Amino acid sequence: MTENDFIPTNLESASEDKRAALSYVVEAFVEGQLDGIDADCMAQAALFAAFQELVETYGEEAAAVYAETLPSRIRSGAFSTALRH
Repeated sequence: MTENDFIPTNLESASEDKRAALSYVVEAFVEGQLDGIDADCMAQAALFAAFQELVETYGEEAAAVYAETLPSRIRSGAFSTALRH
């Protein structure tokens, strides 16, 4: 399993299924916030659910290897929505 098995940073290159999946997750966040659930709580729950699914699908080691790629991707802006200078 590589990071390419997941949603790429450029959503234009993502498969239609991955774009649809992201849309469902975003909708869940909106629904949760409308029900008064804090966005941070939603994010932590989403991460837990996501990693639980990755472990179930790929196993603990593969999920851990994927998780090890996250710090550099976060620092490089892969998950940022704001424009970077």
